Parts: sequence; structure tokens; C-alpha cells
Amino acid sequence: MQMSLSMTHQLGALAGAAITIENGSIPGESTPTLSSASVRKSPMSNLRCRVQNTGIFDALSPPVSPCRSPIIGSTRPDLSVACRAFATELEAPMMEAPARVYREGGVQDKGKGVPVYVMMPLDSVTMNNTVNRRKAMNASLQALKSAGVEGVMMDVWWGLVERDAPGAYNWGGYTELLEMAKKHGLKVQAVMSFHQCGGNVGDSVTIPLPNWAVEEIDRDPDLAYTDQWGRRNHEYVSLGCDNLPVLKGRTPVQCYGDFMRAFRDNFKHLLGDTIVEIQVGMGPAGELRYPSYPEQNGTWKFPGIGAFQCYDKYMLSGLKAAAEAAGKPDWGSTGPTDAGHYNNWPEDATFFRKEGGGWNGPYGEFFLSWYSQMLLDHGERILTSAKSIFENTGVKISVKVAGIHWHYGTRSHAPELTAGYYNTRFQDGYLPIAQMLARHDAVFNFTCIEMRDHEQPQDALCAPEKLVRQVALATHKAQVPLAGENALPRYDEDAHKQILQASSLNIDSDSVDREMCAFTYLRMNPQLFQADNWRRFVAFVKKMKEGKDDHRCWEQVEREAEHFVHVTQPLQEAAVALMH
Repeated sequence: MQMSLSMTHQLGALAGAAITIENGSIPGESTPTLSSASVRKSPMSNLRCRVQNTGIFDALSPPVSPCRSPIIGSTRPDLSVACRAFATELEAPMMEAPARVYREGGVQDKGKGVPVYVMMPLDSVTMNNTVNRRKAMNASLQALKSAGVEGVMMDVWWGLVERDAPGAYNWGGYTELLEMAKKHGLKVQAVMSFHQCGGNVGDSVTIPLPNWAVEEIDRDPDLAYTDQWGRRNHEYVSLGCDNLPVLKGRTPVQCYGDFMRAFRDNFKHLLGDTIVEIQVGMGPAGELRYPSYPEQNGTWKFPGIGAFQCYDKYMLSGLKAAAEAAGKPDWGSTGPTDAGHYNNWPEDATFFRKEGGGWNGPYGEFFLSWYSQMLLDHGERILTSAKSIFENTGVKISVKVAGIHWHYGTRSHAPELTAGYYNTRFQDGYLPIAQMLARHDAVFNFTCIEMRDHEQPQDALCAPEKLVRQVALATHKAQVPLAGENALPRYDEDAHKQILQASSLNIDSDSVDREMCAFTYLRMNPQLFQADNWRRFVAFVKKMKEGKDDHRCWEQVEREAEHFVHVTQPLQEAAVALMH
């Protein structure tokens, strides 16, 4: 151990870094820490978002599904992450940039750049409410800070914190994790995760809803979203019962509000300083949508159209009332019965066919308007609560919207419709969402920013770039800040360049002074800290932060990043010794 520490000091001295050893999060643990220096920023090149011809779908490389994600962790993920992380931390003076405030508002100053956050592992807090792989976590946060990352995004799981009894909150692991982030000078986007983890895109661990909520759903299965074949989905409580006291005497919206209020009261000393954003979970995967494409048990596979989720008795009661109000009581007994199955394609289902499909007829317009409005009303209710709770705390509130890009080139946009986005060839489904968020001063957080049209399956008419462009235009029109995430783990230069282009929001003549307000990178894991991936990521963060006006070429930034990684590689052995 002494040899390792000596080696660390020597190499640190060679790298020009002042190394000190401080106590870690646990007694007896030691972590190398060092002072950080700012570096000169250069102007940045103008990055334009290329939108391809809407009628052309290029030949593809192997299909990229939205449901492929590496399992977090390997044989020893703590060692894998920490080795690279400890090594990287020691060269911090080269990459460190001045601290910056999380930017608010829809229109940003020209060329100010986009702050990058990194999603933490889904299992950052254990089922016993402690920090998972604590030392590796600490080292990884140091590495992210050294690379110029603005902060991290962490899921605050309802099913962990309020697991055992209504109103009994255990913030244990999160208290330590947030203090760890604060110690390293990282901002935090805290996700109020009111959904189950497991059975969804990229889920690698299982965290169910609180035990007492699951008991209520077992007692009344209609509290779960239900499809036309009676299949129940337990990822999120059905929005059909939002205002009914079905969870031990409280409504679901009251439960969400009480949770957010308890979070605010417990972490009020960090709000607006360390905690800069509260992302409010609205559905499965934390997204404002219905669970229309569940992966669990092989129910859905990409690029299936999914299925409507309105067949629990509470949703059907709402549909019946809406049909009677519209003077069409016959339309209120069920959702579409000709909308196919989860893995059909649009032309396989009568309701979604481009010629004569029910989606474009009077009944379809009625049903889709009702189905999407129920989702908007759900968002409105929870945002009203969130806004009142976090008012004057200095945090921004955000909502995540899913990037459903498959079959986007069809007329009906079937997968978006089943998810609750009434977006078709003839109707903009994202403007009403943006307008709803605008009413509550919330950030519109959108996924699939890294994807390019030609990388996706041509026959499924996938068009992520066109979808991102539509969302950017909708948020611009509604004057809502737009933030982004990548939908899949990507470490390649092509994905990074696509994110840079999309985040610059160069989509029309009015967007010169506009950029995304933040970008969150999926996700902190051993793969990110592998040498080549880390080098590319460091260069990516630098380009993102420097904004539209930087005129240096990508290769120059990459060379700087390569030097940064190369100098720190010899420290890996010292890091391994420290881990033990």
C-alpha cells in the first residue's frame, strides 16, 4: 500500500498535479484528490443539424434497436471503473473548466455551449439504502469532474425510499451520494422515479414499486395499466386513478407530491446549489407516456407498433364519460379493437393503415384526442404539484419525453399513438406537450439525440433526426427550454458529432442564439472509462461546453484528450492498490 501511495505521489508530481490524500466516504478509505485549474477556452465551429430528405431512407448498417443496453457491471465493475477513474483524476488541471451555473430559460446566449451531465448507474443506491460500490463511485465522480462534466443525473427511486410503509422515507443512500457529488463540485439532476425499474429499455436491475403500493395493486389489479387482452403492466400506477384515494387512503398524485415534498425538506440545503434540476417521473422509464412497448417477458420487440393501454376500469370509465359528452355513447365501451398486436407493423393493423385506417376517421380522431389528452392532464396534475413544492428553491423542473422514432415515416405514426403522443402526418403531437410544460416553466427533456436516420432499419421507416427536428421546432414555438439524452449507450465519434449537431439547434433562421440547455449522457459504467471511450468522451465534453463559436477542428480536441488519457495511464496500478 505504501509503495502504491508513493508511486501516486511521484507520478502526480511528474504530471504537475498537487496530490493530497483525504479521507474517503468510509473511515479508513483514502482517495486521491487534487486542486484543479481552469484552462483557456477556444471559440467553436458552427455546427449545423443536417436533416435528410424526408422521402429518402438510406441503406443501413446493422439495425440499432432502442432496447439494447449493456448490463451495468462486470466481474469487478468497481475495479474497472475506479482504476480508470483514479488514473484520470490525477491529470485534472489540464481539463478542468470554471464552474458554471445550470442555465435556465429557453433562449441562451450565443455560443455559450451545452453543459454535459452523466447518468449514474440505476443501482447507485442498494436495496439496503446504502451507496453501491462506494469507493468506485467516489473515484468515478472525481474522474467526471476532472473531464469537465457539469454534473450527474441520479434516479431517486420511490420503491427504495418509501418502500416499507406510506410516509416512511429512508433517504440514507441518497444523503451520502448527494454529499459525494457536492464534495466533487458536481451538480445533480435528481429524478423522482415513481416507476418500477426492470422490464424496460436498458433496465439492468429490478426495483419494484413500494411494497404497500404493490399490495394495493394486487388487491385491485385495475390500478395497473391494462391492454385489450387483459395483460397488466406494473411499471407505473395507471393515470386513470390519479385522483382516487386508492393507495392506502391517498391518491397517486398525493403520493407523488408527498414524496417530492419530503425530498425538498430533507435536501433543502442542497437545492439550487448542488441539486439544480428535479426531473419528475410521469410514467414507465420515467417518461410522460403509456407503457405501450414493454420488453418484459418478450411482450414487445423493436420495431413493433405497441398496444393501447386504456383497458383498466378507471381508464374505461373516463372513456365512457368522454364518449357520452361527445354524443357518441357507442364509442365509450372500448378502445380500438382493430389496432393489431404489440409486434405488428402499421399495415398489419386495420386501424393504422395508411389508406382507410381508423386513425384518420371520426372515431379515431375522437379516441386519439381523448387518449393523448388523458396523458397531458396527468402531466398537468403532477407538474402543478411539483411547481408548488419546489417554488423559490432555485431548481428547474423537467419532464422526459420518449424518442419513438420507428415507423415515423408512415402516415399514422402508430408507435407514437399507442404511447399517447397524437402525432401523425397531419397532426403535431409534440406542440401540446411543449405548451403544457411552458405553463409550468418546465424543461422538455428528449431522448434519441445521438441517432441518425441512416443507422436505423430502413424498412421500419425510422427517422430519429426528423423527430428531433420536429421536437426542437415545437419547443421553440412554445418557448420551452429543450434538453437532450442519448437513448442508447454510444461511445463512438459519429454519435458524439450527431449530439453536437442536434444540441446546437440550428434548425431554422430563428435559432441562431439558441442551444439545448443541457445534455445528459447515458451512462456511467465500466465501458465509459475504457481508454478509447474515455478519450473520445473527454473530447466530446470539451466541444459541447465550448459552444457554437469554437473554430477548432474535432481532431485537435481529440489530440488534447488523447494526451490527457495517455499521461494518466501509468496510474492504473496505483489505483488498483488503493482499491484494496
